[in-house]
Amino acid sequence: MIHKRAAVAAVFVGTVALGAGVGVWASADGGGGSHEGGTRQSSGRVPAGPATPSASPAPSRSSPLSQAPRTIPAVRSHTPARGPGWKPQRGERVVVGDAELADEGRLIAGELGLTYAGEKDDVRAGDVRLALGGGGGNQESYTMTVRGGRVDISGPGEAGVFYGTRTLKQEVHGGGPAPEGVVRDEPAKPVRGFMLDIARKPFTESWIEDRIRELGDLKFNELGLHFSDDQAFRIESRTHPEIVSKDHLTKAQVKKIVDLADSRHITVVPEIDSPGHLGAVIAAHPDLQLRNASGVATRGAVDISKDASAKIVDDLLNEYAGLFTGDRWHLGGDEYQALTVKDPQASYPQLAAAARRAYGPGGIVADLATGWLNDRADTVRAHDKTARAWNDGFFRGTSVRPAKDLQVAYWTGKEIGARQPVEYLSAGRKVLNYNDEFLYYVLGQPQTFVYPTGQRIYERWDPRVLRGTTAVPARYDGQILGGSFAVWCDFADAQTEGQVAAGIRMPLRATVQKLWDPGKPALSWAEFRRLADRLG
Repeated sequence: MIHKRAAVAAVFVGTVALGAGVGVWASADGGGGSHEGGTRQSSGRVPAGPATPSASPAPSRSSPLSQAPRTIPAVRSHTPARGPGWKPQRGERVVVGDAELADEGRLIAGELGLTYAGEKDDVRAGDVRLALGGGGGNQESYTMTVRGGRVDISGPGEAGVFYGTRTLKQEVHGGGPAPEGVVRDEPAKPVRGFMLDIARKPFTESWIEDRIRELGDLKFNELGLHFSDDQAFRIESRTHPEIVSKDHLTKAQVKKIVDLADSRHITVVPEIDSPGHLGAVIAAHPDLQLRNASGVATRGAVDISKDASAKIVDDLLNEYAGLFTGDRWHLGGDEYQALTVKDPQASYPQLAAAARRAYGPGGIVADLATGWLNDRADTVRAHDKTARAWNDGFFRGTSVRPAKDLQVAYWTGKEIGARQPVEYLSAGRKVLNYNDEFLYYVLGQPQTFVYPTGQRIYERWDPRVLRGTTAVPARYDGQILGGSFAVWCDFADAQTEGQVAAGIRMPLRATVQKLWDPGKPALSWAEFRRLADRLG
């Protein structure tokens, strides 16, 4: 298998405006062609000579003008044309213009019951042709042309071509045709994610793989795995086997998950949360547990004044860097209990002393925690990975500043000293939207959490709604990389795997629709739900 990484492309702002009814035909490499009724331009990959006659009726003035395809997420632009469209017929081929697209070609051929024919230059009726081309723009963009009984899908990157095949798969679902005409499509946001807490609740390998297939078909491109917390540590470890919970994934299983995700252009983003949420590590290393001035243990928190605390976390970060082949890492950083008390310096004098040693007489506990986060960012940066941390892992009033390339995973405004999203954006930081009022599916619905509905996301949320229900100013849109729907398993037994899959089905579809195109959807919620039910 040729492994792929999801391309993080430049943010696309605004919809491509194409005149309805203007027959602009794209060549196989994404270039323009002639007006409707004229001769299709050669892409340079296919001989310009006569093609095998199409098995479909030729377009005519009596043919109805095609309707835009109904897909999730909706395509950004469709130029209609007259003609019968395209349906898969057994014995027809999927061919590729570039060897790099073999995985995409084999996948769509198998899904539609077609024959994968590899790299071919001849043109036959019924062909689906995949090709790279169309310039150096958004690597997740694609052009799909349905004309003359054939389908051409092209894009500047493999990810875009893959998304074109997902559109085609949805178009013909249920036996209907892919509509005649040209689709030009690309996502508004380069990060379209789903995060899963496997630390509190062990999910099976097969369940995770099923979600990857679902995510791929919906054009998500990121899967977050939160696999370490107070309750458990869920992936096999060579450097610290003593911390691994009995019910865990082996590295071989994780590799299968990562490989499947790569084949769907999904980047798996691991999270080992620290310096809080390390209860499973502390259970095997009680000497690392943070204690206050009275000697009382602080739940889930390691003592960051001890070198051994940093060493064990770095051991794990280094160990898993090769297993997770993507270019991103989530460092956590949230809810460090030493910083949730009124006077951290008085409550945790050993941390205050360590801060003064490291940063001078004015050093405070928040400085030490910021330095911890920066050091962990250095560890993953050495493996060419970009780090992110939860917004409550960034602190005001510190002499130590978080590394400039640390991205903010904004999830809440409820923490002590909560900072508005604009504080991070105005400082130039890139932000990811995990808004807990819309995108958090917390098992058992503890505290004020309720299971989110797809309708609320679809009608009231977009990527600029980072906190609560109010959007940040439009001038910051380019700094918001995207967002992630998250499943947290605070009460692990509150739902079965099947119930979780059913519960997140419509929220996932609503989330990706708004990440692909944040504007007001063309379909009502009732229409969108019926479409989702039809597509399966």
